[in-house]
Amino acid sequence: MPIPEDVTGEEIDKDVRQELLSLPKTLADDVARNLVMVARLLDEDPEGAYGYSRVALRLASRVAAVREAAGFAAYASQKYGEALAEFRAAKRMTGNIDLWPVMADCERGLGRPEKALDMAGAPEVHKLDKAGQVEMRLVAAGARRDIGQLDAAIVTLQSPELAANSVQPWTARLRYAYADALLAAGRESEAREWFAKAVEADRDGSTDASDRLAELDGVEFVDAMVEDEADEPQDPASPKADEDESDEDESDKD
Repeated sequence: MPIPEDVTGEEIDKDVRQELLSLPKTLADDVARNLVMVARLLDEDPEGAYGYSRVALRLASRVAAVREAAGFAAYASQKYGEALAEFRAAKRMTGNIDLWPVMADCERGLGRPEKALDMAGAPEVHKLDKAGQVEMRLVAAGARRDIGQLDAAIVTLQSPELAANSVQPWTARLRYAYADALLAAGRESEAREWFAKAVEADRDGSTDASDRLAELDGVEFVDAMVEDEADEPQDPASPKADEDESDEDESDKD
């Protein structure tokens, strides 16, 4: 797959670069450039990222960082079976349990929420850092909702992290998930309160909490572009104007 000339491979994380030192330099550079493309495209073009990840995987399947990147690209493309296999491979290579929550979410994607809940109760969870534990809580709550246990999902999200006033990287998503679960349970006033709290914490627009809040408040958004086009006077020479005049002429004949 073509890679822009401005991508050198030096853009990747230094830890990943360190892993690639086990490869011949030319090969390491090729792998690095593909990994840069995976990172660039992951959010906006998951299928494109997936393509680059497969190239990197073909070149260096024994590098844990490559397996992890391939896992995230497959996950973003909703190829949950592939993603889970890659995450498991990366975990075997490194012994690192940071991928445990996303592995559990792959189980949800494969239609196995009970397996995700088993993973949420496993000893590995206690080895996760705070961000990982919050992520695991979100996955567990999602799994509860998958099997129709809405009240249990709400309880799962009730935690010190949810109640904290300080804003952390996970705060907006945690508050949003809680608000969404409350709304699904018919607790609209509480849901509105937590969507508002999610908006306060969502500094980078990672959720659509503001839209959900506006919806609850009965605010309707009008597409300004469409409205402007409707109000704009027509050019008499335009084909559309000719069509309108033709329609009027036919009407007069009737």
